[in-house]
Amino acid sequence: MPRYEFRCRACGDTFEVNRPMAEAGAPATCPQGHVDTVKLLSAVSVTGRGAGGAQPPAGGGGCCGGACGC
Repeated sequence: MPRYEFRCRACGDTFEVNRPMAEAGAPATCPQGHVDTVKLLSAVSVTGRGAGGAQPPAGGGGCCGGACGC
């Protein structure tokens, strides 16, 4: 289940809520009971190669990395 990060505008507390993606935009109440909260944008970084994972293209990819032909 995805985890979403919120910040309370009243007390400044940052907290996480686990909920289904269908409820991602639903309001959340902070642990202190305040209802004036905002959902934060989170950056997800996945690194490493697991078994059967996608392999990077030969030549590096990206412009001037060999894939664009420049």
